[in-house]
Order: sequence, then structure tokens, then C-alpha cells
Amino acid sequence: MRVQKNSLDRAFFDLSSRIKLRVSGADRLRFLNGQITNDLRKTTTSAAIEACVLNAKGKMDAHLFVRLESESFLLDADPEIGTSLQARLDRYVIADDVQLEDVTNRLSIFHVLGDEAPELDNAPKIVAVDRFGCGGHDVWVESAEHENLRAVLSRNFFFCDAAETEVFRIEQGVPRWGRELTAEIIPVEANLEQRCVDYGKGCYIGQETISRMKMSGQRNKKLCGLISVDGSPLIRGMRLSVSGKEVGSITSAVYSARFQKQIALGFVRRGFNSVGSKLDATPPKEGSASVPIVVVDLPFSSQQAGPGRPS
Repeated sequence: MRVQKNSLDRAFFDLSSRIKLRVSGADRLRFLNGQITNDLRKTTTSAAIEACVLNAKGKMDAHLFVRLESESFLLDADPEIGTSLQARLDRYVIADDVQLEDVTNRLSIFHVLGDEAPELDNAPKIVAVDRFGCGGHDVWVESAEHENLRAVLSRNFFFCDAAETEVFRIEQGVPRWGRELTAEIIPVEANLEQRCVDYGKGCYIGQETISRMKMSGQRNKKLCGLISVDGSPLIRGMRLSVSGKEVGSITSAVYSARFQKQIALGFVRRGFNSVGSKLDATPPKEGSASVPIVVVDLPFSSQQAGPGRPS
């Protein structure tokens, strides 16, 4: 992968396939703030926020980013969520003056890493947002300008294709919808509390569960970084165990050329997920040999020593 430690601020990604919804109407702020875990008042026309949409039990219906427009909010979510996001939000529009519009095919998004906004002509919409656990900016344009903008960005930045983006996402410990984030996951379990949850914003659907977890300080499982001790490949779906007792599973796995390691993300049960814990990863197919792994901090770039230290 071309994204190296010394060039993180020179990479860009094409996120145009993400689902995009425009939320407008006089009640848009009150309505949307009652649906998401973060506080909409934090977002501006030049800075987006990250949030989750939950069901009444505090489990995830969606993971998204929100930015402010003059008379509306723009939401974007992983393409794997399909039409379910709009349907979920629309279900709670009862007597509210709120309109939901799917603008997926009308708008393109590129994401550029770096704390400084890219200098571009023709004044496209540039929004500061952390999508990969580091500073970055979204560049929004009409879909008709997609290829032109990509060509312009390619002159000064390294383009990361879908495969490279997936490797970088996992290296950064960022959960993704359909992998780490599903309808069975509570945001706190996926390490999204600091990024997505505002405890002072007021009521929203699923808030009771999130607040209860904060008060108890307990979570049944946690998203962890995992490294293959002997270099054997790790595979999504592998079961994690200790002395034959199943304690979790792998949700995403890749080979990281940057760290020269087989790495993975996975959920590990409480009591077995502390840094340095040694587990066995077994493929779903019976009779397959297990792979010794070790639990590490996220992101993987933060590892300092011990098994799994980046080469």
C-alpha cells in the first residue's frame, strides 16, 4: 500500500458510492437530534460530525456523518446500508416538518488526509472531518464534476483504491458498517463513544442503554486489534478462543505491508480483551489449524513493543 507514515497527509480516497441523504424542513434540527447519538449543534458548514442511529435497545441502525448546509443537513453512510437509513428515519417523521431526499447519485465525495484543507480552484465544498482516526477533509462536488476533481486531486495526492482504503481503515482501527458495525452492536462496544456520543445533548432513541453503560463502566465485548503471532493469515469469520472456550470472532482481516504483519479487527469478550492477551483464531471450517494471535491497542500504529510490533 502506498500510504506510508510520512505521506499520510498526501493520500485521498473516493467515497462517492456512499449513501447521501438531505434532511430539510423547519423541524430538521429537533427531529434529527432526536435520532442520532451526537449533537447536531457541533456541526457547521465547514466541519462535519460522526454519529450513530440506534434502536430502542441501543443497538445500531446506522453509522453516519453529518454536515450542515444553509437550509438542511447532509448525511452520508456506507453504501452497504442501502435504503434502510432513509426508511429508518422516515419511520419517525410523524407530524414533523421534515423532508428526506436521497441525493446519492447527485453528489460525489472525495476525502483528503491532512490537517490543512487542500487548495483547489473553483471553490468546491470542503468540510473538515475525521473519517480514519486522523485529520482530513471531505471535498463535495456535483457528480458531473467527479472525474475532473479526481484528476485535479491526483496531481498532488496519492489515490487509494478500494483495497488500499480497506487496509488503511483496518490499520487505523476504524469500524465499518457490515463488518464491525451491525444491528447487534452497541456503539460503545465498537469504540465509538468518544467520536459519536454526546452525553449532554438531550434525549434520543436508544439513549437509556448508552447512559446505563456509561454509569456501569461495563461492556460485554470490545472491538480489539489482533495480530498473528506466527505470521499466518487471518480471515474474517475466524472464531477466537482461549483453552477451547469461544470468546469472540474476527470481523475484518488484511495483510499490512506498512507494518509487515497479518492484522485484524474483532470483538473479544470482557475478561479476555486486555492488551497482550493471547488467543487462538480458528477458521469456521472444521479441522482447520488455529492461528495464535495477540490482542493489541488500536490503532495499530500505536504499538510500541511486544508481539505484533510494527517492523
